[in-house]
Amino acid sequence: MRKGDTYTILFAAAVCVACSIALSATSSLLKARQDREVELDRKMNVLKALGVQLADAQGKRISGDEVEKIFADHITEVVLDAATGKVLPGVTSSQITPDELAHKLKLPLYIWKDGGEISKYAFPVSGKGLWSTIYGYLALDRDLSTVIGITFYRHGETPGLGGEISTDKFQAEFKGKKVFENGKLLRLEVVKGKVTDKYPDGNDHAVDGISGATLTGKGLNHFINQDLENYDKYFTGIRKG
Repeated sequence: MRKGDTYTILFAAAVCVACSIALSATSSLLKARQDREVELDRKMNVLKALGVQLADAQGKRISGDEVEKIFADHITEVVLDAATGKVLPGVTSSQITPDELAHKLKLPLYIWKDGGEISKYAFPVSGKGLWSTIYGYLALDRDLSTVIGITFYRHGETPGLGGEISTDKFQAEFKGKKVFENGKLLRLEVVKGKVTDKYPDGNDHAVDGISGATLTGKGLNHFINQDLENYDKYFTGIRKG
């Protein structure tokens, strides 16, 4: 090998090593900030589902510190055992393993309190859409019968079709819908087309579907109601006092 070739190879290797070290250091330095942003995003979506205003009069998003304060002042977080519906003392969502979360063996629940009195609940919902796993939060009023809000914040559905589930317009359809009535758990339903076409006399637990996104809607119907059933073991005890 010529001297010039040796120099080129060593120089290239040195550059690669230096870049690797720089990237590794940058990743380490940014990890804490990235983790904080992920945590803030989680809390903001919980608050959004609970109907908390996350922007000021000018439409500017509230700061991370304000999000943390609202969360700390109003929310108590518990984790439920999916098999029994009972609270697991001392366990937080950060202690749930990815496997337990994926298989919904332990269930995070966010309880909103005003002046120490419970007024609403929120919990994660997730499952398969057409192309992706959809993640969101569903919130219920203190009666555990009425939907306060829902948010879908992470998915890979088709933009302009199934991707419309992340719009405020679609999510607003769920507000006021019933999930429990006359002692019975109801199924939320994303219909194909318009609710008025399928239910001319009206329906208090169905919402309009998204044109061209029938399979995404079917996915929502399946996993939202499955998650409602998972949490209902705990909610049944609350309803009974």
